[in-house]
Amino acid sequence: MITIIITSFKEPLTIGKAIDSFLNQNIKENYEIIVSCPDKETALVVKEYSKKHRQVKHFQDEGKGKLLALNKIIKEFSKSDILILTDGDVFVSENSVHEILEAFKDPKVGCVTGRPVSLNTGNSMFGYWSHLLLYGAHKARLKRSNKERYFTSSGYLYAFRTGIVKEFDVNIVEDAIIPFMFLVEGYKLKYLPEAKVYVKYPDNFDEWLTQKKRVSKAYLNMEKTTYKGRKVPKMKSFLNEVLEGTFIALTYPRNIKEVFYTLMLFPARLYMWFFTYYESKIKKQLHTDAWKRIESTKNHE
Repeated sequence: MITIIITSFKEPLTIGKAIDSFLNQNIKENYEIIVSCPDKETALVVKEYSKKHRQVKHFQDEGKGKLLALNKIIKEFSKSDILILTDGDVFVSENSVHEILEAFKDPKVGCVTGRPVSLNTGNSMFGYWSHLLLYGAHKARLKRSNKERYFTSSGYLYAFRTGIVKEFDVNIVEDAIIPFMFLVEGYKLKYLPEAKVYVKYPDNFDEWLTQKKRVSKAYLNMEKTTYKGRKVPKMKSFLNEVLEGTFIALTYPRNIKEVFYTLMLFPARLYMWFFTYYESKIKKQLHTDAWKRIESTKNHE
């Protein structure tokens, strides 16, 4: 049994496309699509789908955060063999589930992740940044996957076997700790570049900064996180960005405009990391699991 979990918050305009991207796939295994959302507008769309498709089910989220919702879901649907997790403001490629299930035919594979693809145009600065940063993440995951080393999953699309993850820690990044748990338990991780998930990224600096700080703060919360006595490695940090990302960034642009956009990204990332550390370490404004909309990411058009 395969359970696809879509977590959503006030996304009535995009949730249909997210659901359709799974319903339109040729999934031969028994599967269900659980859509978790706290708001009435999104729930109404989901309930309309559930009337037409028996695989689609609505789960009433209490609205206290994504990970709290996931904790309730995995306990209720723990009979599944594979859990596939994604979000309500993205959609996946038509072969994504096939790629995921093919990977799990290897009994040694415990956790897999797909490849985020930006829906933003590369002509704008923020759109270009999304493509560049995703390219860097792609290269990092591919390299680590080929060498059977630890790497973080993408929260936009990842999957794992049931039985290992009993509960999500609401204060840290679940797509960073879960792959490590499987690695410690003796499983392999696998990156699936052909299992694509299409994502709309922020198109203005305020929302870009808010989104990036939120994720980076969650990673800072993991500094002392361990699993069975082993400390979780750092894949995302300011130092790793400098050491691994600089060369990729500088060799990515193809014209003068992209060179300018790339050079602007360096101070923007430095600014982001400065305020991340300042707010986390000095002001003690730590990451917490809570729903917060990034408005410019909610339109796929």
